[in-house]
Amino acid sequence: MDQKILSLAAEEALDKLKERLQNLKENELGDLITRQAVRGKETAALLKGIFKGSPCFQQNGVLRRLQVYKHCVQLVESGDLQSEMVSEIIGLLMLEARQLPGSALAELATLFVDVIKGGSLSNGKSLELLSTVLTALSTCKESLVYGEGELSGEEFKKQLINTLCSSRCVHLLFISVCLDIPLSAEELQFVVEKVLRMFSKLDLQEIPPLVYQLLLLSAKGSKKTVLEGIITFFNQLDKRQKEESVDLEAATVPLDQLRHVEGTIILHIISVISLDRDLGRELIKLLKAEQQRDPGKTLCPFSVALVLSVAVKHRFEEQVFDFLKMLIVRSCKDLQFLQGSKFLQDLFPQQYDVGSIILGVVENSVFGWDHVTQGLVDLGFTLMESYEPKKVLGKAVEMSSGLSKTPAQQACRLGANILLETFKAHEPIRSAILEQVLNRVITKASSPVNHFIDLLSNIVISAPLVLQNSSSRVTETFDNLAFLPLDMVQGLLKAVQPLLKVSMSVRDSLILVLRKAIFSRQLDARKAAVAGFLLLLKNFKVLGSVTSSQCSQAIGASQVQADIHACYNSAANEAFCLEILGSLKRCLNQQADVRLMLYEGFYDVLRRNSQLSNSIMETLLSQIKRYYEPEPDLLPPLKLDGCIMAQGDQIFLQEPLAHLLSCIQHCLAWYKSTVQLRHDAEEEEEEEEDYVGFQQALEEMLDSITRRMIKSELEDFELDKSADFSLSSGVGVKNNIYAILVMGVCEVLMEYNFNIGNFSKNKFEDVLGLFKCYSKLSEILKEKAGKNKSPLANKTTRSFLSMSFVSTLLTALFRDSAQSHEESLAVLRSSSEFMRYAVSIALQKVQQLEETGQTDGPDGQNPEKMFQTLCKITRVLLWRYTSIPSTVEESGKKKGKSISLLCLEGLLRIFNTVQQLYKPKIPQFLRALDIANDDAEEGEDINVTEKAAFQIRQFQRSLVNQLSSAGDDFNSKEALSLVTVISTLCKLLEPASPQFTQLFSWTVKICKENNLEDAPCCKGLLTLLFNLHVLYKSPVGLLRELAQDVHAHLGDIDQVRLRAPLLVLGQAEKVLEEVDWLIKKLKNHTGLETAPHSLSSPARPLTWTFKAIVLQLGTLLTAYHELVQTALPSGSCVDTLLRSLSKTYTILTSLVKHYLQVCRSGQSAIPGRLEKLVKLSGSHLTPQCYAFITYVQVGGLSSTPLLKREDETAAVATVMAKVLRETKPIPNLIFAIEQYEKFLIHLSKRSKVNLMQYMKLSSSRDFRINVSTLESALQEQNAEDAENEPDNDQVGALTIAV
Repeated sequence: MDQKILSLAAEEALDKLKERLQNLKENELGDLITRQAVRGKETAALLKGIFKGSPCFQQNGVLRRLQVYKHCVQLVESGDLQSEMVSEIIGLLMLEARQLPGSALAELATLFVDVIKGGSLSNGKSLELLSTVLTALSTCKESLVYGEGELSGEEFKKQLINTLCSSRCVHLLFISVCLDIPLSAEELQFVVEKVLRMFSKLDLQEIPPLVYQLLLLSAKGSKKTVLEGIITFFNQLDKRQKEESVDLEAATVPLDQLRHVEGTIILHIISVISLDRDLGRELIKLLKAEQQRDPGKTLCPFSVALVLSVAVKHRFEEQVFDFLKMLIVRSCKDLQFLQGSKFLQDLFPQQYDVGSIILGVVENSVFGWDHVTQGLVDLGFTLMESYEPKKVLGKAVEMSSGLSKTPAQQACRLGANILLETFKAHEPIRSAILEQVLNRVITKASSPVNHFIDLLSNIVISAPLVLQNSSSRVTETFDNLAFLPLDMVQGLLKAVQPLLKVSMSVRDSLILVLRKAIFSRQLDARKAAVAGFLLLLKNFKVLGSVTSSQCSQAIGASQVQADIHACYNSAANEAFCLEILGSLKRCLNQQADVRLMLYEGFYDVLRRNSQLSNSIMETLLSQIKRYYEPEPDLLPPLKLDGCIMAQGDQIFLQEPLAHLLSCIQHCLAWYKSTVQLRHDAEEEEEEEEDYVGFQQALEEMLDSITRRMIKSELEDFELDKSADFSLSSGVGVKNNIYAILVMGVCEVLMEYNFNIGNFSKNKFEDVLGLFKCYSKLSEILKEKAGKNKSPLANKTTRSFLSMSFVSTLLTALFRDSAQSHEESLAVLRSSSEFMRYAVSIALQKVQQLEETGQTDGPDGQNPEKMFQTLCKITRVLLWRYTSIPSTVEESGKKKGKSISLLCLEGLLRIFNTVQQLYKPKIPQFLRALDIANDDAEEGEDINVTEKAAFQIRQFQRSLVNQLSSAGDDFNSKEALSLVTVISTLCKLLEPASPQFTQLFSWTVKICKENNLEDAPCCKGLLTLLFNLHVLYKSPVGLLRELAQDVHAHLGDIDQVRLRAPLLVLGQAEKVLEEVDWLIKKLKNHTGLETAPHSLSSPARPLTWTFKAIVLQLGTLLTAYHELVQTALPSGSCVDTLLRSLSKTYTILTSLVKHYLQVCRSGQSAIPGRLEKLVKLSGSHLTPQCYAFITYVQVGGLSSTPLLKREDETAAVATVMAKVLRETKPIPNLIFAIEQYEKFLIHLSKRSKVNLMQYMKLSSSRDFRINVSTLESALQEQNAEDAENEPDNDQVGALTIAV
């Protein structure tokens, strides 16, 4: 039969072909096609023959064709045919489908829909035919029966698609079908939303291919819906996974499986973006829009990883990193803004931490997200390069232990954390990160790179062997050491120091570079060499200390190379260190700066490497002998002439003698207390004799210098009151150097004698004698500097006393109550000048620690030791201030601050320093101050709020006592310091705690009950009140009360009270900033409450936000209503008020613009609260503003009397210049008012509400005549002598407004 059909078709015998086909039954036709298809021969020819004998203009032909289509679909889905045969059959059917009439196409399409809905579609190969059928159906012009009605072809296709999308499950291949058929925007949106809803019902592994098809489909449109749906789904999955991670048994999706699926989908999106750039643009546009509206919706680790992967594409790189940088900085700013306002915290309780989200991307990237790592690295460096540490005294200061303050600094810290965590997680990219860090350290040498050096240090600590693999790059970096600043060299060498212990080649390269640098002509290069050699001496220990293999094990046993034990033994280290010491001895003949570095570094070397004490002590002894007078009775005991050097007319310091003595006494003290106890007399008896010899010689030398320094007069040093101390002459410079050297020597000897004295009365008398010599010179220098009006007059010389000694000295002077020490300490306590000096030096040390993060002397760069010493000093100062009030303290005859006031200033600086440098250790600090709880256990929890509140109460009592003092007993400086201390400590209180509420109530009470005439104290109290009020609730109510108070007491205002309006205006500016921030938030959410696909309903938060804005502005308007009616004196008060009013009108205009935009979007009604606010501004502010402007201008012109004609021109020019200067903000204010009224008119037209009925339009300001002033001027003119011709220009009669 099949051959007959084929032959008839070939012969074009259509009539016989039709007859033959009509005689075939339905099952026979199907069997015929099946047999031919299974054989795989001439199937296409058979189908063509059947189609030739079944013309579409005959009903039988159409039915037969439908039978063929239905049977072929079943045959293809059966899986019995080869793929080539299937393709051939489907291809032929697709070609013939367009010839079918509309009814047949509709029946065939319905058949496919029923098969898909019934789930009987086995492999989906026949679905390729469906796209052709639907396409043909959409172009069908005839009406098709659908149910009980009729539809066009396009509508019929739409109904079929809706039916498919409404089914329980949409087959994956159906989406591929949609790629080939024309879809309207509505149909496409319907399909996309259906597929997105299916995600939650599918197995996780089934989602990636579905997503890929969706992405391809997005080329037709709905890109935003597709991307938003994918991101939202995986954001919810991540949140669910995070919640379930607490209970591992409840986890529904394995973490690794989820991460791998996310990574696959990111790759799919990237591949599609390569084909469709618009998809990438839509992704960035979506994230930008949503981060302003609802960051929690799209901002998640998945979306950040996605956009970082997109950044690999060069065309999107700049956009992505600009967006992420802006997002991070804005997030940091918003977080900082919220932390300072309880009002905003209540409105926005939940904030998204962008930093944790990005670090979450780093954590997730270990699951094979290699396409994200390069984006993470680039982002990290982008953030770090956007910030530069500040410079203090030419050095970069980066408080690594403190909190990040500015948003840029916080972003930089985040960038460093991203790079560090990426470095730890991804081994392949480590060398690239290290390369970039080293490049930036070298190439950015002109600017501070402390943040890069800190990152390098953390990288080396996390994986030292990575640097060993990149040792050639590190060696190249060493070649540039001579050209880098000293602080950068020190930081870089400390960072790579662990590598020096595990790589001999790197160490040898460094030594070679340092040897070259030590003979360089450049001073900085020699100083860098000294710093490098000192670092090596500290870290390569010789026999008697930790062995080299143990040093390597401290890094990590797995990181120690096999040849380290052979190459780096203690004997080799000893020879190595002695060789370095030999090189450093040559530096003792170089400039003072180089010697100074050696003296400051020898103590740390000796403490870390005890076996070098022999060489170091010998070096120091030979050096001091150069300047020591051996004759026991010769005065002075030191050769100061050798300490200076003359070059032409200029005098330079050659030998920092005080630093040398300080180094000797510290090394000697350490040697006596540590090394001598460790030596074994039997093994090292010979060396012991050498050590004892050094010790004895140095002790005798220091004792002799002490004795003769006490006996010496200033004339012995050629220093007395008649000496020249001016810095303009060589003699004056020399005398200044001598004086500083002698003062330094006195301080060093004071510390030495106190430490060895063991509370001996004679030694303490020597200390006092040395202090008298120091005090005389100090007074002379201050007196001479004051007379010469030198900038050094108010500067004190940096003390040579160590921080630990200052702590010991203060404890002995104020807290030592031992009976055996009473007699000796009485010698020191008898001198109030000495005690004042001790406290002032403590204040100087704390100030140095606050500004630079370290102090001079031993352990000055050890944060832990500095913290412990700081705690001890604080306890002493706190006890001294609270136990002995300043009112009962003897003031003494000499000028200067009392000890109590110095203690209070020291406490203030310490509290600031601890919060700045030791934020994590505040609990331990407060526990150390609690004298009554000394026995508390280390591990117990500390309530910071309670401890801080206890300390605050002590200062509250002192402040109350000060405020209750009458007349001369009131100490303004002490009261102000107490207020500042309370302001500093109140930052440690939890705003929600009862202690904070008590402090706030107390501050309100103090401000109400005290009428202070002291301006600084008033300012301090009001500032404290505002700071507390902001953390308690919005301060607008307080501002209104203060404005009313200023207005009510206008007649009593004097110079003292002029600060109150400025403080009120300053706080009002902060409130305006908050309102401006809220309006921006409101604008970002415009239209969000009406969005149909929004996952959350922000209408309620938006209502709260608008209500808060109106309440804040309304209360501020009433405050300004009082201030603009106040006769404020011209100057800063008026200028600040005018600028503040301009900003107020600008913010009001911004709010009106927002609601104008809302009205344009279709919402015609405006809130009633806005109408009330406009009414309030029109009735209470605008008229008074114009009156205030007139008052300011009249005040400027009327303040100048009428002059004679010859002086008139100059006088008018002077007056007009003054008026112009003082009224400069007035045009800006007028413009702001007019802009506000302009947009009110627009809003009135758009909303159909007459808002301008509340606004009184201003009159012309170009020329105003004050009638009353004119009449009085005319009367005065008539009363004048008739002989005198009256002036034509009555300056006081006319008020001209520009």
